[in-house]
Amino acid sequence: MDAVTNLSASEFFARARSRLTLDVPAGLNDASITPKRGDHDADPIMQKIAEVRPIRPAAVLVPVVDHREPTVLLTQRSQHLPNHPGQISFPGGKIEKSDAHPLDAALRETEEEIGLDRGHVEPLGYLDLYMTTQGYRIVPLIARVEPGFALTLNTGEVDDSFEVPLAFLMDQANVQRHSRDWNGMTRHYYAITFGERYIWGVTAGILRNLFDRIYT
Repeated sequence: MDAVTNLSASEFFARARSRLTLDVPAGLNDASITPKRGDHDADPIMQKIAEVRPIRPAAVLVPVVDHREPTVLLTQRSQHLPNHPGQISFPGGKIEKSDAHPLDAALRETEEEIGLDRGHVEPLGYLDLYMTTQGYRIVPLIARVEPGFALTLNTGEVDDSFEVPLAFLMDQANVQRHSRDWNGMTRHYYAITFGERYIWGVTAGILRNLFDRIYT
């Protein structure tokens, strides 16, 4: 494994605190601004498709657990959901009018989905705004999570939760560019295989942005 990606927990959190802020990214609700990051990182043609979709503001939590060797807490969406069933994702969802900031949406959705008490969560800052092909504009919130938490999964939304070593996810040798048919065209996306887990699409794209912001 590349030593550059094998940061200790203290090194990672120090970099996150110094490089990220909690200033809301420009373009969250502004159609005149096209986010630099998104599904179009792997597939540039998707930018034109996303730009004509209605804007759907959302926020996710990227929970980095403060073990000696830090891990990222991920979820597997329920198989019966109408959108992206069974996919691996970060906890999060739509930003509601009652949410003062993307941070509030990310923490609220995380509590609703997996029962992670926000008392265990220290928000560190936002990554770049991520635009999906469906028009979602996602604010990823990086946070330090204190170990020893208990989870209660909302089985209507989440089938499972699990941790993956941060160093594995940041090792670019584990990141591949895959493709599949989508609405009669070939779509490209990033993917990471961890054992039997297939982490792809938006989740892999956000992890790639994490690498760019913290490790390069």
